Amino acid sequence: MRTLLNIGRSGLAALALSAVVAGTSLATAAGGWRLEEGVKVPSYAVAEPTASNLNIDVVALVCEEAGTERGLQLQIYLSSPGPLLPIGTPPNRLKDTARAEIAIDGQIFATDILFAGSHVVLADARRQQTPVLSDRLVEAMQAGRAMLLRFDLVSDRSNAPAAFDGEAEIDLRGGLGGKAVAAVRRCAEPASDRMASVAVTSP
Repeated sequence: MRTLLNIGRSGLAALALSAVVAGTSLATAAGGWRLEEGVKVPSYAVAEPTASNLNIDVVALVCEEAGTERGLQLQIYLSSPGPLLPIGTPPNRLKDTARAEIAIDGQIFATDILFAGSHVVLADARRQQTPVLSDRLVEAMQAGRAMLLRFDLVSDRSNAPAAFDGEAEIDLRGGLGGKAVAAVRRCAEPASDRMASVAVTSP
């Protein structure tokens, strides 16, 4: 069982992501990953679910400050005022303690689910106390075909065994695919490695 927490938005890409979620450029995210534009080292990539029964607008892979380092988070932005729930479910049905997992081509990653104001964060590791995605999970995202986000969010008054009641599927090969994940990973590299990556990839 994973704990439901509240965290603040540290936000390397806070303003840019807010503009993407609020603006017309959302439509360009359909069909797979789309990178932040106009920068040498993108700090986020966004994608719309190809299928979902949840109030999810876009999913974002975001490079965040993690103490003196950086790490990657999977952030979920909602299509309606929170909380994250199956469409049509009253907010008072949200569990005090929820579960989430990420499935990528048969690999299962249990994750923490954290509320952070305007969005939800999924993470399966910590870096200097900051929730981040593990290298193993990010590598699976980069190489994978499909990512399924599963949630157990709704309180069941029947005392039945807990079950996942929300899902969202992301096409990891659509759009820029694994290249987008690799590009955002460079943002989370140590500064010396990041500069080397930019030098190698610059024309």
